[in-house]
Amino acid sequence: MTSAATPLPVGRAEQRAVLVATTLGAFVTPFILSSLTVALPAIGREFSLSAVQLGWVSTAYLLTTAALLVPFGSLADSYGRKRIFLIGMVVASLASILCALAPSFGWLIAFRALQAVGGAMTFATVTALLSGVYPPGERGRVLGINVAAVYIGLSMGPVVGGVLTESFGWRSVFVVSLVMGLTAATLVVWRIKGEWSERGRGRFDYLGAVVFAAGLTMLMWGVSRLPGSVGVGLMALGVVLLVLFAWWETRVSQPVLNVDLFRHNRIFALSNLAALISYSATFSVSFLLALYLQYVKGFSAEKAGLVLMFQPAFQAIFSPWAGRLSDRIESRVVVSAGMGLTAAVLLLLSFLRPTTPVWYIIVTLCLLGLGFALFSAPNTNTVMNSVQRRYFGIASATLGTMRLVGQMFSMGLAMLLFSLFLGTAQAQDADPATLTTSIQVAFAISTALCAVGVFASMARGTLGSDQRSSRD
Repeated sequence: MTSAATPLPVGRAEQRAVLVATTLGAFVTPFILSSLTVALPAIGREFSLSAVQLGWVSTAYLLTTAALLVPFGSLADSYGRKRIFLIGMVVASLASILCALAPSFGWLIAFRALQAVGGAMTFATVTALLSGVYPPGERGRVLGINVAAVYIGLSMGPVVGGVLTESFGWRSVFVVSLVMGLTAATLVVWRIKGEWSERGRGRFDYLGAVVFAAGLTMLMWGVSRLPGSVGVGLMALGVVLLVLFAWWETRVSQPVLNVDLFRHNRIFALSNLAALISYSATFSVSFLLALYLQYVKGFSAEKAGLVLMFQPAFQAIFSPWAGRLSDRIESRVVVSAGMGLTAAVLLLLSFLRPTTPVWYIIVTLCLLGLGFALFSAPNTNTVMNSVQRRYFGIASATLGTMRLVGQMFSMGLAMLLFSLFLGTAQAQDADPATLTTSIQVAFAISTALCAVGVFASMARGTLGSDQRSSRD
């Protein structure tokens, strides 16, 4: 039986090629997400959007990606991780051009969803590709580098996005992403010759994939429609479909998601829960602060971007170190410390006022970046070391789904609070004091979520015999 400790038989040159290609792939999507954060006001002015509508620029992407990650992870394990990664990069790159040409807000959202299809393919395979070619003693280091690339993208995004938006308009952000995406795809074709699949090409569970995607879509869409009765109904329908999906997966020979990974692997289950809680608490930070800095403090998009870059920059700096640390000591200690620090910083942000000095925001963002670094790569390392190699694709996709569902919940909470406090008023027309109050409440709720996450992280135990207890 193949264990998590056995890497694929590839040479150092191909290992480095995988690392470079996946690092580029990991860079592109967060770069676009963070670039659009500071471009949102410009998009809102062009299409006359409310604050709630603006949230859908990110929400449409997150919703589509979350619904498709697990199916694509299963396909990658069976049909080849490199193949799915390459197709994803091409689809996402071409969709970027369509986003740049979008004639209306509706078309922009549709093209963002198409871009998310490619993003789901990429997200489902990046971690699996790396974990498949590097042994456990080196995984923390390379996963840390990969996470650093994500947050370099996030740190560069606000700066570059702000400059592009001010100089050429928000559409130019998507043109830049096309170039980077095609560069990563070219590297995959040129330098990575192998193709890795672990489970064989059995019959794909299309019904399970459709039910999962529909259930997750209904659940996430319902979150975005709260507090109305339609939102409650959609969430209830989503929960029913996801329960039906879990039941069905126990009865098919080759399931989309092996539920034994959750039922018999405590470390895998609780590490994914910790990721869900962490991203639910933290993803909307940049979105909330971008609105605060521009609509309350009166900053330009470029100046707001310079402030927001401190958090991802600090995470990019410390992530490789945190990843190496998780190769040497028990990762739950590192992860729990990171989540605890994050909770403390979110508490500090809940005291924001219209008169809060900029230095206070910068210091909290730096500490938040350190907290994220201590959590992200070590938690990912734990998840990948807890399963057998043939499940790397689905493990990567499941962790990615937890991340994106958490991000969706985070944005859903922000939009819910905007609906309650601001109604249908456009963000630029909202009373600064009322907007600030809604942001304070969002950070207070996020603090409580992160505090719960500390306990989930500590409760998962240490890596041992149970990390390979999942069954075929």
